[in-house]
Formats: sequence, C-alpha cells, structure tokens
Amino acid sequence: MRMLTCLPVRVLIASAMIVAAPALAAEAEDKTVTAPQDLSVLTLERVFASPGLAGPVPRGVKLSPDGRYVTVLQGRADDRERYDLWGFDRKAGNWRMLVDSLKLSSGRELSEVEKMQRERQRIGDLKGIVSYEWAPDSKAVLVPVDGDLFLAGLDGTVRKIAGTKGGELDPSLSPKGNRIAFVRDQRLFVGPVDGSVLPQAVTPEEPAATVHWGEAEFVAQEEMNRFKGFWWAPDESRLAVQRFDEAGVGTVTRAAIGAEGTKTFEQRYPIAGSANAVVSLWVIGADGRSKVEVDLGPDKDIYLARVDWAANGKTLYVQRENRAQTRLDMLAVDPATGKASVLFTEEAAKDSWINLSDAYRFLSDGSLIWSSERDGFRHLYHFKGGQWTQLTKGPWVVTDLLGVDEKAGRVTFAGSRDDVLAGQVYALDLKAPELAERLTDLAYANNAAMDRKGRTLLITRSADAQPPQSYLADATGKRLTWIEENRVEGAHPYAPHLTSHQSAQFGTIPATDGTPLHWMMITPPLEPGKRYPVFSYHYGGPHAQVVNKGWQGALAQAIVDKGYIYFAIDNRGSDNRGVTFETAIARAMGSVEVEDQLAGARYLKSLPYVDPKRVSTFGWSYGGYMTIKMLEAHPGEWAAGIAVAPVTRWQLYDTHYTERYLGDPTKEPKVYEGSNALADSAKISDPLLLVHGMADDNVVFENSTALIAKLQAEAVPFEMMLYPGYTHRISGPKVSKHLYETMFRFLDRNGVGTGK
Repeated sequence: MRMLTCLPVRVLIASAMIVAAPALAAEAEDKTVTAPQDLSVLTLERVFASPGLAGPVPRGVKLSPDGRYVTVLQGRADDRERYDLWGFDRKAGNWRMLVDSLKLSSGRELSEVEKMQRERQRIGDLKGIVSYEWAPDSKAVLVPVDGDLFLAGLDGTVRKIAGTKGGELDPSLSPKGNRIAFVRDQRLFVGPVDGSVLPQAVTPEEPAATVHWGEAEFVAQEEMNRFKGFWWAPDESRLAVQRFDEAGVGTVTRAAIGAEGTKTFEQRYPIAGSANAVVSLWVIGADGRSKVEVDLGPDKDIYLARVDWAANGKTLYVQRENRAQTRLDMLAVDPATGKASVLFTEEAAKDSWINLSDAYRFLSDGSLIWSSERDGFRHLYHFKGGQWTQLTKGPWVVTDLLGVDEKAGRVTFAGSRDDVLAGQVYALDLKAPELAERLTDLAYANNAAMDRKGRTLLITRSADAQPPQSYLADATGKRLTWIEENRVEGAHPYAPHLTSHQSAQFGTIPATDGTPLHWMMITPPLEPGKRYPVFSYHYGGPHAQVVNKGWQGALAQAIVDKGYIYFAIDNRGSDNRGVTFETAIARAMGSVEVEDQLAGARYLKSLPYVDPKRVSTFGWSYGGYMTIKMLEAHPGEWAAGIAVAPVTRWQLYDTHYTERYLGDPTKEPKVYEGSNALADSAKISDPLLLVHGMADDNVVFENSTALIAKLQAEAVPFEMMLYPGYTHRISGPKVSKHLYETMFRFLDRNGVGTGK
C-alpha cells in the first residue's frame, strides 16, 4: 500500500499497502474545459479539466550523462495525461520536443501485465511516454511507447528496437550502452542495441507457468518500492537476475466488473499469513552461457529487498529481509561463485519494524553511506572498514540521500531538520558532518534529485499559492536555470483564481499522550457570527504525511470556494516523525489513529466559526478504512463519513504490508480481530457513503462487498457509489468530477453540506 501521495504527487497510502488515488490532491482528468461564469471561483469541473491548474509540472526530470541536456516528461496543454519528452539544451539555452508520443503511438492496448505494472507504479492513468532512459553516450534516449521500444536520437532519428514484438517489460540499456535487456513471456532477453543480432533469451524456458525471470514479484512492486528484477554489472558482461516461483501463492479470482461485462482474472495474491513467492537470485552472463545461484541462506521465506553492484563489479550487494521484517542483512556476494557473507545487520527497535529505504550509496572505495533508524530517527551513517560514523543526528529525519561527490567528500540529502512541514535540501562534508548546511529556501517545501557525480541538483519546490517549480542548481544550491518557473501570473491557468485563493493555516494540538499533532486548515473568508461546515481529509496510515506547507492543490481550494473549511491532521502512525511516533500503531491499527482524528474533530468544534453539527470526514484506501473505524468508535462525533476503497478485513491484504504492522494472523488472530472494520459495523449510526472501483486489484472489491453485506444484514442504512471498470484510482475524463460531486450531494442530502 504505497501511498499515492496526493499532496506532492503519488496517491494513497504509503509504503506497503493500500494505494489509492490521492484523495484530495487527485486533480486530474477531463479534457474539455468549460469556463465558469466567475473565473475567480473554482468549480469541480475546472479542477479536473485541461490544462491542469497546477500549470506545467514536469515528470521524470533527468540530466543527460554528459550534463548538456535536462530532459522532462511534459503533459500536453490539451491532454494533461499524455506526456511527451522535452529537452533543454544548456549550451544553446533553448527547449525543444525531443520525442512526440503521438507520432510513435500505435494505439495498442496494453497487456494485463503491463497495466498492472503501471498500477503498481501509480501511473496507470498516464499515456504517451511514461518513462525513458538516456544512452550512456548522451546521443539517444530509450523510449517505450504503447508497449513498443524505440531508440530516439537527438538528431531526430527514431528506430524501433529490433526483435521486439510489443509488450516488453522493464527495458534497460547496459552501462556502456552496447546492449539492451528486457523481460518478455516471463524470461529475460538480451541483445545488441544496434540490432545486428536479435535479442535472445538468457534465462531458461520453465515448464511451470508460475516461474518468472527478471521480474519483481507482486509485493516487491506494491510494498517494497522495488520494480526491477534484473541488474546490469558495470562492465555489462553479466547481470544479476531474480527468479521467483509463485506456485505456492494463493489464487484469488479478481472480478473486473465493467460497464459492458465482467472479466475475471486468476491472480496470485499473497494474503497476510499465507505463502509468498519463492525468490532466488542468479548471476547470468549477458550471452546466457553462464549461470550461478547466489546463496541467500537456508531460510527461503525471506524478502529480496535491494540488489546493487559494486562500482568495480567485483562484489554484488544484496539486502535480505526476514519475513517478520525485524532484521535486514546486507550480504556481500562473490558474483563468480555466488558465495555470500553478512557485511552488517540492521535490527528493528522493540515492537517496531524495518522500513526499507533507497537512501544509501556504495562508494568506489568500498565504503557505504547508509540511512538507518537505529537511534529512533532516520539518519545517515558512514560504514567504512567495519566501523560506523553517524553523519546526521537529532529529533528529525533524513528523507532521502540525493548524491555523493566522492572527490569533494560531500554528501547531499533531503530532510526535515528545520521544519517537518517543509522539507529542505542539505549538504555535509564527510570530514565535518556536524556542519551540515541548508541549500534551499525555508519559504518552500522542497525535494530534489541529483546527478550520479553529486554535483548538479534538480530541485522541485512549492508553497501555499505556488504550484511546483523546478530548477537546476549547482552543488551549493545556487540556481543555474529554471526547468519550469511556473509563476502564477499572466496566462498561467491558476492565475484567474488567485483572487479567491485562501492561504493554509497550521498549528498543533496534543494527542492523549501529549504528543503534538500537526494540523492544516483552509477557511473561506470568515463572516462575523457565521459558522461553517468542515470537510476534513485524512489518510492516517504509515509512510504518509498529509500536512505540509507546500502547494495544497486546486481541489482543496475548490472545496473552500464551496463554503467549507478544509482540514487535515497527521495522527500518530504517520510518517517523518520518528520511530516512536510511527510505531504507535504496532499491532493496533485503527486505534490511536482514530483517537487522534477525534482530537482534531473536537478541536474544530471548539472554534467559534465552526458549525459543530457539520464536521464531516473523508478518506481513501487506508483513509477509507479509517472513516469506517472512526464512525464505529465514536458515533455522533462526525456528521457524516465518506469511505473510498476501504480495507475492511486486513486478512484480505498482502503479506509484506500487513504483517509488518499487525504480525502473522495465524499467530496473532486477536490483533486482526481488533483491527478489522467489520465486527463493529452495527455501531455506525451516522450517514456513510461507501465508494469503490469495481476492478480494484489493490484493495479488492471484496473488501466493500463484505461491508455492504454486513451493513445490510444489520439493517444499518448507508449510501454507496460504485465505479464499473475502475481500479484503485477512480480517475479519468469526467469521472473525478462525478466522484466529488457525488460526495458533496451526499453531504447536502444529509444536512451537513453548504448546498453549493
């Protein structure tokens, strides 16, 4: 359930479990713009129309290997979901479209495997070019379009990769650019880029249809943020390749109920407490002639978390996580023999778990920059010669390792040292790490990426009334050039709405144990003596932070323009506050999160401008689960609740996410009984709207049908809206407008809306 963060831009629950559509920031879909009569007031129709109100927000920003070009995926003004590849020539100082997705589009429908892979990556609603890879010589770009693979040269030439048939997965150029590898028909293929020889399978044809080579298994993609199943050696002579067999994984019949019929899919889905896929790792020659199995240890019930090659190709580093997710071993593997030894081990704190991270970097001298939560907050450490040196410390977290300039001994990272609600970029010297300096502006919430040498930054920032801006900076943070300034003025699509824009307010209230909880509120212009209804949004689950000082999105402003106060609070269990704050939900989902949301509701009711009888709540995915638990636990506290794609029985969710927080249901059944949302459904007495996509492959529709049946059997009144053919996102032309209008009509019918 990785959270499709809606505020920054992904969607609904964080690293491991339910993912949904960014519940509030899900701006997205319609292609036709109907101008409202009053251009200063935002309508739902305009929020979801093209061009997007956030302005031109690029995706996939990269630097060419030679540093000359900055490339981005940019949505079209008339179709915000279709992306083309654009490049900025730093030498010539101009932008141009490098690859037009429409010219390469075949219109081919993606296979079910491709669709599901995109769902795992939270890009299922995008079209055109959704990913790309620079050739090492900086003269061409590998571009998949509609399942076909193209090599697009900067000189305007485009050719299809020879030997591809469509439907190839995870294409990757070799480090020197001479070869290409991809997965097709559950096997790994490798061939020369120039097409002189057609790609050949380097993995065996398996007799069992349950065996996959070169792919990441379901839980790796969905919960571990690992989408690769093969890794090139630096000299491109061989690859580390994952093999998995899901024969022991239970099969669920997933019904994708559409408007014109129902398709069923037999899907291998490892529900909590059941068998996972059996994973192994092999080192295979690029010609397929050699194959060595990596020794992952005698316990086969483990997770293959991460795989990395040393810069010299002499060592393969493998992160092995135990099933309970309380131990992570870093293995050093001899790729010639497959023999492995434990380099070091990370142990989770008592009653906690290991949070996997990509914030680490192996250096050319064999040392490692590593992030760990061992002192209660995620910080950076330098592991060298078997010794650890802590580089950052304090009651704040490092959110990402951006780059390492090995020559200068400089480490650049993102973190919350100055403000947990507005992330910043920092740099430190390995010789004096305590003198870490901030490189970004405190007036903005920032995140960034960096080139491999750690010398050029790609910074994205936003503020309350400023949609995301992106710029290129040097290692000190000095801006070199805008990638997209995105100033809200002139013809910017949000400019007409600035006059009605209301700024977000922030504050804290104490949880029952005294822990400060951050809240965010946007109010309409307040009239003396008038009380306003509240539309509160929550997510509530781990690996997610809702409250931040960045751009809140046009949808929140449209809700305020309808006359609501918009409110959100981050409860215990959410992200970026340290181990103790997050592990409050250990073996207790649906407990402290509910109480913290209740504290938020009661705070709202204490305000003189809030109508205490019209405080409603809305959540998606984990947030939908929270809505149900909140209405069950505290009848009468919320005037109405909206639950989209809720988990209702955690036994229906996958192993890696669910067991991390609740343990094994076969060993701790009472934990699951207490956390599920079905047992107390008869206690719901407040108006409830239940929404679900009928082709949801993440939080399967069975979660809602189980609740529907229970509510009906107990004569509990409720309303529902189902979306045939839609997955966990429920987004697309017109449908987002329909979804949110459905929500507000529901509130109006129950006397807790504004009637607008």
